[in-house]
Amino acid sequence: MLLADLSRGDSPLVVDVPHAGTHVPDAIRLRLSAAARALPDTDWHVERLYAFARSTGATLMVATHARYVVDLNRDPSGAALYPGADNTELCPTRTFANAPVYERDAEPGADEIAARRDTFFAPYHALLAREVDRVRARHGYAVLLDGHSIEAEVPRFFAGRLPDLNLGTADGTSCDPTAQALAAGVLGASPFTHVVNGRFKGGYITRHYGEPSQDIDAIQLELAQRNYMDEDSFAYREVLAERTQAVLRTLLAACIE
Repeated sequence: MLLADLSRGDSPLVVDVPHAGTHVPDAIRLRLSAAARALPDTDWHVERLYAFARSTGATLMVATHARYVVDLNRDPSGAALYPGADNTELCPTRTFANAPVYERDAEPGADEIAARRDTFFAPYHALLAREVDRVRARHGYAVLLDGHSIEAEVPRFFAGRLPDLNLGTADGTSCDPTAQALAAGVLGASPFTHVVNGRFKGGYITRHYGEPSQDIDAIQLELAQRNYMDEDSFAYREVLAERTQAVLRTLLAACIE
């Protein structure tokens, strides 16, 4: 079973895209609600935005399965990323629009969630950990960029409109201060609005893998989807995307160099 599309590079940078997958096994898909069948909470086209990473020497790893199967960026223990806020689960039961993910009485129970964690979550992270360790062994350090996107307005999670570029470093704990400053400088020099450690401070991947003392810097970049796609139809908008991709190219080059 293929859990990720992996392109290995020889630079110290690993780009991970955990929420762009759209595959849902039939045993799960048949239980999804009408609202969830279109997979509205997918990080649409993020793998396309970062596709150029392969030509830079970076390693690119893109999940194949949808986040409704298992959320690869949530703590497998079930601990909330943002205590006191509205958090989605390891196996989400409500969409970002607060609609049920499953038909009535079809939600996964504890045993099924544990099975999904073992079948989908654990192998994916074992592969990601190996890639981070591989590039660190080669270069003496590794940089992990966790790529995400979300609608610009999601009242369930935040009020108003999200900044265009949202850099998360777990409040500075997942990477060296110089790495955060470098990334923030790239975003600040762009034509987009940006914030550092705002509503999105980095999920499980950033917090779990980022160990500056062990020469692993991890950052999360959450993109507002309005800047590269139509949020209603999910259609990719090439002209808009080129502006966003230009920033990503500069960011990846800075991470590699």
